[in-house]
Amino acid sequence: MQDKVVLVTGAASGIGEAAARLFIREGAKVVLADINEVAGAALARELGMHFIATDVTFEEQVERAVAYTVERHGRIDCMINNAGVIGAVGSIMETTAQAWRATQAILLESVFFGIKHAARAMREQRSGVILSLSSIAGVMGGLGPHAYTAAKHGVVGLTRSAASELSGYGIRVNAVAPGTTVTPMIDQVRGSREAAMTGAAEVSPLGTALLPEEIAAGLLFLASDAAAHITAHTLVVDSGVTAGGFASGASKLRDRPVTFIGPSGQH
Repeated sequence: MQDKVVLVTGAASGIGEAAARLFIREGAKVVLADINEVAGAALARELGMHFIATDVTFEEQVERAVAYTVERHGRIDCMINNAGVIGAVGSIMETTAQAWRATQAILLESVFFGIKHAARAMREQRSGVILSLSSIAGVMGGLGPHAYTAAKHGVVGLTRSAASELSGYGIRVNAVAPGTTVTPMIDQVRGSREAAMTGAAEVSPLGTALLPEEIAAGLLFLASDAAAHITAHTLVVDSGVTAGGFASGASKLRDRPVTFIGPSGQH
């Protein structure tokens, strides 16, 4: 990844932060984008990289982030559509349309924006890699809340569809589908980091918690020349959960009071 230019959304924490750190260690120039201006700017200062405040639910802000990246570095080699929330949690019979739409806007519509505008820039270069975060909830049913599951299935479908068009421009489009990964949002669901680590280990056939750095490693592989002939693919990183049909905590979320887990004001 030496001197490759990478834009990461949702880069202020969790998988986005882990990806930014790893790609920088591998020689990339990373632009961090996040709705959390304080945390995002602080991380960018620490890493010596650029930051742009971005609410991915607004197309013009995603377009601006891509343009900013190209302006600063002259190109964009990799777009990582990572920004996300858990979103609407609870019974489908009680989920509001507003919470449903807010979840889709963050998890699926933002990926459409990212693919669209990154592809426009990469088309001129005749090269590039676009990576989006799906989930094991995007490859099986019952492993996540309903709105989340629908959105993550959408990411897988959009990845395949976009790849079929963009391959003619030398652009590869792939997704990564993590299992339950210990991030700040999972800490919030479980109540603490300790509980999140324990819960993630309990649902893992390997018996260990899945960490953001391990998802970042999958992203790095797909972004690299080692994956030069991989496109339209969803890489599942889940310790074997989907192969064994193990539950990943969705049953615990199902019976919770209906709520929205994510930035305030989104529901």
